[in-house]
Amino acid sequence: MSTPVDGSQAPVQDAVPETHDAAALPADLQDERLIASHGISGAVSAFTSRLRSGDLGSVPVVVGLIIIWAVFQIANSSFLTSRNLVNLTLQTTSVGVIALGIVLVLLLGEIDLSVGSVSGLAAAVLGVTFVNKGWPLVLSLVVAALLGLAIGLFYGALYTRFGVPSFVITLAGLLGFLGLQLLVLGKEGTLNIPFDSGIVKFATQDFLPPAVAYGLVVVVVALYVFSRLRTRSARAKAGLSAAPTSMIAIKAVALALVLFIPVIVLNGDRGVSYMFLLFVALVVATDFMVRQTRWGRSVLAVGGNVEAARRAGINVRFIYLSVFAACSTFAAVGGILGAARLIAVNQSSGGADTNLNAIAAAVIGGTSLFGGRGSAYSALLGALVIMSIANGLALLSLDSSVRFMVTAGVLLIAVTIDSLSRRSRQAHGRA
Repeated sequence: MSTPVDGSQAPVQDAVPETHDAAALPADLQDERLIASHGISGAVSAFTSRLRSGDLGSVPVVVGLIIIWAVFQIANSSFLTSRNLVNLTLQTTSVGVIALGIVLVLLLGEIDLSVGSVSGLAAAVLGVTFVNKGWPLVLSLVVAALLGLAIGLFYGALYTRFGVPSFVITLAGLLGFLGLQLLVLGKEGTLNIPFDSGIVKFATQDFLPPAVAYGLVVVVVALYVFSRLRTRSARAKAGLSAAPTSMIAIKAVALALVLFIPVIVLNGDRGVSYMFLLFVALVVATDFMVRQTRWGRSVLAVGGNVEAARRAGINVRFIYLSVFAACSTFAAVGGILGAARLIAVNQSSGGADTNLNAIAAAVIGGTSLFGGRGSAYSALLGALVIMSIANGLALLSLDSSVRFMVTAGVLLIAVTIDSLSRRSRQAHGRA
């Protein structure tokens, strides 16, 4: 775990000057030049080079997901049906949103063990204020989400001001907020959220019309092409290496297939749910924040080397504070969505294996436990793996004992791959 260090407000240098010595360039820039000069063959060479050096990215989890789906389809032909896959998207959303916050914390090399308790507390606050107190739904949702934000700010303040390890802070939060959840629910223990309420309809009954879903895919692909062409033009004008248009076209076709095929399958039943679409939108927005903004680059820098980040002028305290706040807010939103899908809040909301599933999803999805490496898409892929296992074993009528053992095995494999790839990256100068 990294140690919080106060930082100054000096500017961060984002640009890397071009150099004629290819070996002196960072690995990513070497790949860019290879692609720009050799096109498709250069992209293949860059990809294989990254794999050989241990920079595996999302490859292991994608391969693992394909294997898991193939095994369950062979065991039960209902697994890859449109109806079951729609159910899988609904089951994935709550855990995935919580895992999204865990990804951010792991990027700093820290951990939050209380996300399950925070999600359960947010669900309890929603149920009590909306059902028992008669508050407007929007007000109840805002209060529940702000509660998560406040908890994260509290964690961040303890960490940055007093240096208390995040493991200890959030372990205390796990116990404390679980107790607060039980106190909020009181003797009733269980509250049913009205079936005709907006939040329940959003989580269980609202799906995109097929034409809208297909149109959305077209818009996304068009925006991707426009963005890549604009970036290419800007780099060319600046005299920097730029990917050829053929590579942009190939990636656009690949993106279209990745989006169209799931939409076609899901439209075979109820379609793409609004709740799952919200989850995907949060993933895309978070990835943009991490990859394309000063704040995101600062998060990766702090996770990679906190002292170097401080010396580069990054406000380290603010980064820790904002990431802990984002993590707890995502946990609260995930708890709200989970309660809405189940149409009830009770003493086990956010309990059982919610906490472990969210953490496991982030790690299995490819986020490094050592900080500085990972992607928001890790939450999406990891949550799909975790919930695919649960869904597939349920179809086979196997109890939770098998699911826990299988999930533990997948998690152990993911951590082992992460550790080995980290050693390989260090050996090849890509760490």
